[in-house]
Amino acid sequence: MSDQDGRGARGAPTARSVAAHVVVRVLRDKAFAAAALDAELARAVQLEPRDRALATELVYGTLRLRGFLEARLARHAPRGLGGLPVTVRAHLLVASYQLLALTRVPAFAAVNEAVTAIRRDKGDRVGGFANAVLRKISQETKPTEDELARAALDSAEPALVQAIVRSIGEEGARAIVSSFGEAPPVGLRVEDPSTRDAWLARLREARPAATFEPGRVSPHAIVARSAGLVTELPGYDEGAWTPQEEGSQAIALALGTRRGETVLDACAGRGNKTGLLARAASPSGAADAADLHPSKLERLVTELARIGVAPRATYAVDWSQGTGGIAPGYDRVLVDAPCSGTGTLRRRPELLLRRAEADLAALATLQRAILARASSLVKPGGRVVYAVCSVLREEAEEVVATADSLGLEPAPFDAEAARAIAGDEGATSFRLLPHVHGTDGYFVASFRRR
Repeated sequence: MSDQDGRGARGAPTARSVAAHVVVRVLRDKAFAAAALDAELARAVQLEPRDRALATELVYGTLRLRGFLEARLARHAPRGLGGLPVTVRAHLLVASYQLLALTRVPAFAAVNEAVTAIRRDKGDRVGGFANAVLRKISQETKPTEDELARAALDSAEPALVQAIVRSIGEEGARAIVSSFGEAPPVGLRVEDPSTRDAWLARLREARPAATFEPGRVSPHAIVARSAGLVTELPGYDEGAWTPQEEGSQAIALALGTRRGETVLDACAGRGNKTGLLARAASPSGAADAADLHPSKLERLVTELARIGVAPRATYAVDWSQGTGGIAPGYDRVLVDAPCSGTGTLRRRPELLLRRAEADLAALATLQRAILARASSLVKPGGRVVYAVCSVLREEAEEVVATADSLGLEPAPFDAEAARAIAGDEGATSFRLLPHVHGTDGYFVASFRRR
């Protein structure tokens, strides 16, 4: 890898160099941080688990505080930062995050590594500039945790912050935007929940430096931290479990699929929720999967084969145009609609700078269309669950407010896992929030077709 990619050609990758390269990808290519980080960590096989965890924190923390960090750096850069190469900006941002937000990294080490990389890439003059700026940053008083939380809110796109505050209040907004201190966990879905304790023991034995804990809202869930590449853990090749975020599991469980029923996963993606639905309906029932992208459906079939289940049928459908010729008569339909992804901010901090109100209006229009057309395939008395991985009212309560005109009436969840989350036998909707449930953020609503 070249110096221009944010890593010295002569040096082995470090947590900081990996983080800087990922930040370059996000700034320059508008890459998703999680995917870019996964690719970098896969290449940096020699990194110890604690360094991998540090690289993850540096990426997410730097991106959450990008606006704040740029303002601090600009104080000491008379000509501003706009004219600097993206690689230099990335190194400065990562180093300033270490200096201002972390306590366990010595200041001299953060400054030295960043300056060395910049000097190697861009020469002594730029390296000297970086050294002067970062040394001034290192002498500043570290912000408190509250100040960092406020800085994360202030660094985000203002219209998005306002929408989050309207939806879940300022305390909730601070919690979802400024989740510092650790990398987001990885969710594992045990196919047979009765074996979860046994798998917890086996996984802990296989990776003693990692942590594996039972999930809080899904009986199938194991939450893993610092576990490295999870597909190399025991049980994956056997199909005993599959990677799936715990909140995503809860959405599929909320549909309440019973054995013998025929159900549709209307926005199936790569099929994580389809797998849960197919297993719940088997052996005498079936789950069908629909998605806009045929490539995702192909991957869905392959992934479900690994865990020993299969969809009855797959459909490539553009719900904004129609129902794709799918025959009606399903017992239940799950609509996990495309959305802003604000519920995933703890693992996709780059979204803090990309979403605006215009996006929300377009998404809400699409979400209403998908709900209308997918729910038309449910037989009278059948169930529909609408979900989004968003915390915003514009994609949640305001979308389902139109359900009555679609022949849908709010109906209490008939799934035990959903009732436990909602906390009320008669509840017809609930939210999952990272700071409350430990999951990504979701809105989930239950309906019955008249």
